[in-house]
Amino acid sequence: MTQESHRILLIDSYDSFTYNLASLCRRAIPGCSIHIIKNDQLDLSTLLPFLDCFSAIVVGPGPGSPEVAEDIGLVRDLWKIQEEHLLPIFGVCLGLQSLAIEFGACLKRLSTVKHGQVSRVVHIGADLFKGVGEVNAVRYHSLHVELYGHSAIEELAYANDEGENGKVVMALRHKTRPLWAVQYHPESVLTGGGGIEVLINFWRLAQIWNQAHGRVIRQWDEQTADLFGSSWPVLRQPPTSPSHHVVRSVATTVLKLPHLLMPTICELFGVTDETSPFVLLDSASQPGRFSIIGCLSSQSPRITYSIGDSFVHLEERNSCSQIDLQSRDIWSWLASFMNQRKTTGGSPNVPFWGGLVGYLSYELGVQSLDVLPKPQADHSRHPDVNFVFVERSIVLDTTCGDIYIQSIIEDDADWLANTVMRLQAAAQKLTCTTNSTLSSTKATANTSTVTLPDRELYKSRINIAKEHLFSGDSYELCLTANTRIALNDPLAQKPSQHHSPSWQRYKHLREINPAPHAAYLRLHPTTLLASSPERFLSFSRPPNATYQLRPIKGTIRTGPGITRAFAEQALRGSKKEVAENLMIVDLIRHDLHGVIGEDVQVKQFCSVEEYKTVWQLVSVIEGRPVEGMEETNGRHANGALGWEVLRRSLPPGQDLQFSNQSILISCIGSMTGAPKKRSVEILHTLEDEERSIYSGVFGYWCVGGGGDWSVTIRSCFKYDDTYGCASHTSRPVIHPLNKQVSLKPEHWVIGAGGAITALSDPDAEWEEMIVKLQSVLRVFGAAIPRGN
Repeated sequence: MTQESHRILLIDSYDSFTYNLASLCRRAIPGCSIHIIKNDQLDLSTLLPFLDCFSAIVVGPGPGSPEVAEDIGLVRDLWKIQEEHLLPIFGVCLGLQSLAIEFGACLKRLSTVKHGQVSRVVHIGADLFKGVGEVNAVRYHSLHVELYGHSAIEELAYANDEGENGKVVMALRHKTRPLWAVQYHPESVLTGGGGIEVLINFWRLAQIWNQAHGRVIRQWDEQTADLFGSSWPVLRQPPTSPSHHVVRSVATTVLKLPHLLMPTICELFGVTDETSPFVLLDSASQPGRFSIIGCLSSQSPRITYSIGDSFVHLEERNSCSQIDLQSRDIWSWLASFMNQRKTTGGSPNVPFWGGLVGYLSYELGVQSLDVLPKPQADHSRHPDVNFVFVERSIVLDTTCGDIYIQSIIEDDADWLANTVMRLQAAAQKLTCTTNSTLSSTKATANTSTVTLPDRELYKSRINIAKEHLFSGDSYELCLTANTRIALNDPLAQKPSQHHSPSWQRYKHLREINPAPHAAYLRLHPTTLLASSPERFLSFSRPPNATYQLRPIKGTIRTGPGITRAFAEQALRGSKKEVAENLMIVDLIRHDLHGVIGEDVQVKQFCSVEEYKTVWQLVSVIEGRPVEGMEETNGRHANGALGWEVLRRSLPPGQDLQFSNQSILISCIGSMTGAPKKRSVEILHTLEDEERSIYSGVFGYWCVGGGGDWSVTIRSCFKYDDTYGCASHTSRPVIHPLNKQVSLKPEHWVIGAGGAITALSDPDAEWEEMIVKLQSVLRVFGAAIPRGN
């Protein structure tokens, strides 16, 4: 049996760390093939005839209980299969619990749950732990097993939780069958000593058992391949460009005008015209660097899509059409759209040359998990995909003041020259104007009506969420709710071609809450004001693209006496902060491994970084695809692999929101929880309405193949179908040249919430959500109603 013939069957119980385990197996068993199936994909009778195609089985972790049939699936049947089908099996977490209770152990709840905790593991130094020294292992569990003296299984390792849980089984084996398992997570990035070392020992033991029992591994045939599919990682080929496609080129002019600020540039190029679309991706603070302004026209293609539709709205050149998706989904349609618009020749210093700018909703990510979105009857529902294709842009490098004027339209020299003259004239005017001051953007008192979520209902759902955590369904649940604002604001004089109330609000937001990943997106019927502190995913241009995520969990404000040593102790010294960062890092690794394969590395774990106003606890995860993944027919595709990484990573497994009421800033670690799919299903039962744009992502996909996406938090958004394409609205549309726009109250939505853990206090969680709302409410001159 050659090394290349080793095939491992990995059974996934819908966990968010499965691909990390697959990667660990590949490192422990070089050259092996990993085939992954869900625990409910096949029944035992279907699986049994094919077990002799595999050298071993690995049973992965997962949410829920081994005593619940829907949670454990066929796993419970594997432990007692007949001798003629028997083969070595290694279980992790839920796998250990299932193995133990099938042979007489008792399943119990931990008194103190262990989610993202690192524990010292005491082991026997033999069997799975032969040659293994000290083990410090990561634990994600709220259930555990207790063994009894006459059981068929025996303990190999334990953790001593002392006053919390006492002695907890960490590893065991069956006394006569080739069955082993560990309770901790060997695949976690922080597990030391008991990770790959234990998997190597399992493989050694498995080979010994297979040889001793004369197991002959059957050759892989067509029928087996049809049943189990391709081995991990599955290489998904990007869509092929049409043969007649001509690659565009970027025309670029660079100016050095360090005193010309982003708001001034926006106001030169149409942001004050409320009747027209406008997009700005704004680096309003460090470590953000580039601010991107789309210079749109009536020719600029607009793309919208809503879940459940079989078509895409495409608006361009003053006409709108509905394009049938046919057999494609929206993700593949957009990939084909971008692949036909591949562009080269832009400045390598600029991350964006042109391309799609806009947002994707939380519900679109939920759909990617095969979880049905909440049914909505509201006609004023925001599109789940809302993009404009930017062909002309101005990019400001905030570190040095360089301004890049770019166009991907053929023979567009006149626009470039005219834009240069306008910018130079604006800069000259600023130079000649002395003692000039910016007009105040502060919102004044108004007759706003703020409608908060029901306090007692929210608190009761926190308690329900905690029960799910104690029962093993999730490690953390991000419970959110919407706050609504209806206002007649003195700031909102009648909107027109010369006055945009939403732009004034955005300028106020960036003043009071500057963020490195902010945005003003006016894409009717949606207007989004965002002040996000955290990047979700960025990917560089191919070839040899790098996919990077930088989760932040833990922030402390700078100030007198707040030294690096103080920040290190407050952040890295906090078990809670490190545990939640660890969970996000492991989840992100899984998402990246699932698309690009093995080359995923944690470049930085929980390092304290200093910025202008804060210290932050930052991790950096990077992945690189295997050779050939970025290509189609020998040519580099236009960032389609990055698009696939984004699709497979949604809804966001990371997020950060912070309060300005204390030195240590309260953060949440995920917009869903982990395991992600089960957490989303639970949240569906705890949240009454869609999150919509909140908890989704916004950003760009560049025509050069790069992309940058941020989590939609610290944001507010409104629906207004007064303007735009008639096909998208439920009432007559105002033509851009018609100034007779009726003034009506504005209705805005702010999403907020918090990460519910086993230690969460409902009153404290409610207060934390209120604090998060206050910074955005200030944009409207509004306040929390009395008594809340």
